[in-house]
Amino acid sequence: MEKQRIQFTGWYSGIGLELTKTRLFLPTILIVMLSIAVVTGKTLETDDVPLSSRASPRPETTAYIPHVQIGVERVPKVNTEMFRRVYSIFGIENRPSIISLPGARGLWLSEELSLEHPEVIVAGREFAHIHPDGSLHISLPPARALEAVEAGWGIQHPFASQRKGWEGFVMLYTPQSMQELDVIFQLIVDGYNFVTGQKVQATDYYD
Repeated sequence: MEKQRIQFTGWYSGIGLELTKTRLFLPTILIVMLSIAVVTGKTLETDDVPLSSRASPRPETTAYIPHVQIGVERVPKVNTEMFRRVYSIFGIENRPSIISLPGARGLWLSEELSLEHPEVIVAGREFAHIHPDGSLHISLPPARALEAVEAGWGIQHPFASQRKGWEGFVMLYTPQSMQELDVIFQLIVDGYNFVTGQKVQATDYYD
């Protein structure tokens, strides 16, 4: 019987298995992967933190550039805490945005950080920026971006389906409470980890 070497990716990378090609080929792979998951405590799907559904109604937004919310104001205390958390993350510099509205602050990745997905950065090393109203544009893994949109936390950028590398580019709505900030900050960390390949935990930055 013919044998085939299977190379897994993600957290299965480095695992090589020689499996016999039979009708049980796919079930065999699944059993092996499930066994590894049980032993290591990892799941097959994703390491992403599950997103709750946003209770607040979606704000109205423009469908063109500039892509902004309409009639939404930031909550000063929440906005201050968001800035504290974001700019406490290693390698994120607080700079004026080079691609957004006047007053927007860029999340600029320092030269100390290597970039695992530079193709998703719109300009320079700015992987996200916070608007004056507290909303923000950010590059997320495409699947995570879709999850965030479906859960009500954001909306795709008008160019997301038109430009290569922008598939995960979304606007996240202004957090209106500390509970909403926890979710928005988790997504910011997801974007940071995606672009840089780091493994930062959002909960390390707040109680």
